Amino acid sequence: MKKLPAKCGRVAVIGAGPGGMAAALSVHQAGHDVVLFERYPHARPAGNILNLWPPPIKALGLLGVNTEDLGAPCTAEFRNARGRRRVRAALPEQVVRDYGGGFIGLLRPELYERLLDALPKGVLQVKHTVERVEQDESGVRLHLADGRVHEADLVIGADGIDSLVRRTLWGDSPKREHNLHIFGGYTFDESVETEPGMCVLSHTRTVQGSWTAIRDKGRDGHQWWLLEAFEASREFTGDLHSTATSLGQAFARPLPQLIAATDSAHVQHWVIRDRKPLKQWSKGRATLVGDAAHPTSPYAGYGAGMATEDGYFIGRHLAGVDLSDYAAVHQALDAFEAPRKPHTARQSQQAYVLGQVFHHAPRALQPIRDAVLDRTPLMQKVVGDSTPRSILTQLSEIDRAEARFTALLGLGEPHGTAS
Repeated sequence: MKKLPAKCGRVAVIGAGPGGMAAALSVHQAGHDVVLFERYPHARPAGNILNLWPPPIKALGLLGVNTEDLGAPCTAEFRNARGRRRVRAALPEQVVRDYGGGFIGLLRPELYERLLDALPKGVLQVKHTVERVEQDESGVRLHLADGRVHEADLVIGADGIDSLVRRTLWGDSPKREHNLHIFGGYTFDESVETEPGMCVLSHTRTVQGSWTAIRDKGRDGHQWWLLEAFEASREFTGDLHSTATSLGQAFARPLPQLIAATDSAHVQHWVIRDRKPLKQWSKGRATLVGDAAHPTSPYAGYGAGMATEDGYFIGRHLAGVDLSDYAAVHQALDAFEAPRKPHTARQSQQAYVLGQVFHHAPRALQPIRDAVLDRTPLMQKVVGDSTPRSILTQLSEIDRAEARFTALLGLGEPHGTAS
């Protein structure tokens, strides 16, 4: 896609995760000069396992990212430990056909590689640590660790749960401990038989055990993960693979077999935490995307996806905007975040609640909870029906944003705002 003819502004993005790279791509397509600062020697994924729903896949394609054979098409089901289905997240056949499944399973490094391949030369600046951000109505100044000062018209904080930009705009706030931890891994062992094209999320009384198909660089495989309650103040010192093996024994095939087939080097562990959703993301000439704005538990399966959507939408809302005009920037940022906040807050909060329901319910209430989930349509309504509705809503939002953007492509002069 060609860049939008516009009065060129200067945008700085901090953090080269999915949200930051998507923002850089979208801002570049909008016709502005963009620099993407990454403090590490290269853009590096935090973890391996990943799922993407159709909206971020659609956004990636519109941003010029190659999505051909990016992941394995999957249909998601929640089941109890005995294999009885509780929830099926069913999307319309056309959506499944257009986007290769209800969602796709992949490994995070391949997504990073494809995003990096799409970035224009010179946009990504690695080994650049931003230590301080200042702004006023005239512009933004980023103070780098090497003493240089980078000036821009707008800064986008894509710098994760410990975001410097978030802290600069809104002060510090405590992380919300879920008191859960997760073990995850992947294997390309072809000897393990599974249901093709499935993501199965199962629960015992206290543990979630899940697996899904993946594709990575043309190879078919599987990823898996297990969650259980874990006091966040403790340090986990056990062996990752053996602990995952023990937790996985309570589940039906093929989860124990997938864990057994996984190389110990491909098993990871992390403690789950987030922050409560912000009421406002933007201030002045600065805004937030991804985990900087709405860090989300893996229970949503949507963290990287929502970050990618954020990056797409911010660029679309900056299309045609004169970034030297403080009022126009303020209006564009408000238009960007207004529809994003309820969507991301709902996903984040639902993920938190599901983690508490499945892993922190009092022992005496666990049988009652499981009976309700097994014998009533409650979970189907809460998760199985609401998630597809949310997905369809986001696809429609992208269609509307792209229609506005495409219309602007033919304009020779910038408008005050693209909202």
